Amino acid sequence: MNRTLFAKELRSNLFVFGIVYAVLVMYIAVVVSMFDPELGKSLDMMMASIPELFAAFGMATQATTLTDFMLNYLYGFLLTMFPFVLIVIMANKLMVRYLDRGTMSYLLATPNSRTRIATTLAGAMVALLALLAMLVTLAEVGCAELMFPGDLDTQGLLRANAGMLALWVFLAGMCFLSACLFASASAALWVGGGAGILFFLMQMLSQAGDKLEFLENVNPLMLFDYYGLAAGEGEAALGAAALAVIGVALFTVAVAVFNRRNLSI
Repeated sequence: MNRTLFAKELRSNLFVFGIVYAVLVMYIAVVVSMFDPELGKSLDMMMASIPELFAAFGMATQATTLTDFMLNYLYGFLLTMFPFVLIVIMANKLMVRYLDRGTMSYLLATPNSRTRIATTLAGAMVALLALLAMLVTLAEVGCAELMFPGDLDTQGLLRANAGMLALWVFLAGMCFLSACLFASASAALWVGGGAGILFFLMQMLSQAGDKLEFLENVNPLMLFDYYGLAAGEGEAALGAAALAVIGVALFTVAVAVFNRRNLSI
């Protein structure tokens, strides 16, 4: 890994990283502040009136504890979709833009192998996602302890967030592989991004109605069982581990593809 390039890419992505994190902190604070047994009854009534809509966004569980409330209203959509947007942007900045503008030639002209360059760019993406997971966890714990001291199952939340990071690594590996695989900038960006959007739509459809439950069997996103992780279930831990392993494998394939790719630069 090239430390200079690694530090440069971290700095170049900090602006969009900061925007996404600020949005997530805002939603985390709002969701935590909404935890109230009386408000929960009102939300349950709304859920009963339009169950398909709540289920589509992963909010179909009636939450009675602060931890369940946060899992229900944060992890089904907000903490997956917003980081996915960040992942797509980083894939563009870290790989697609270099290839599309021809500036990759400057990196290849340095005494660094293709493998080292690709590994450095992939490492920057994973490092930023790990940092985001850590900061999100701090925001969640901080808001919960500030507003409802002692009510949060911190250990359960940490397990859920470890699985969340595994999901992000999987999505990032998919987008990074797409960026390395295709010569067209639009295909490089949107094949991986489009696959992620397709998986999210499949998840929403499978949760919204019984007729489409079969989509769960072909959707890797369903391996992220945040309720199971918070409860310490072994099957949920295996699902998260599988996502992490697949994500690392996708990054490995992406580096190999980039190493053998015929670059027109």
